[in-house]
Amino acid sequence: MQHNKFGIYLNTKKCQVMRISSPYWIPSSSAWVFLTPEVNATLLKIRELAKEKGLVKDPEKIVWGDWSQVPKRRSAVKKSS
Repeated sequence: MQHNKFGIYLNTKKCQVMRISSPYWIPSSSAWVFLTPEVNATLLKIRELAKEKGLVKDPEKIVWGDWSQVPKRRSAVKKSS
């Protein structure tokens, strides 16, 4: 797994951000936009970046996402026939 996908992702529809620092879940949906590779970015910095990039109308509405809503990764185990 390439570590260049680690960082902060923004869901532009829900105004939620997720910190991705492991290969367990890398967003693949077009709703998630890679915002910064800085995994320790503060919410203040994240809002500034989103504003600079014009990704949301009101950056103050951006909040941290809830991991309980993240889709579970499917197992790559194959069944033998």
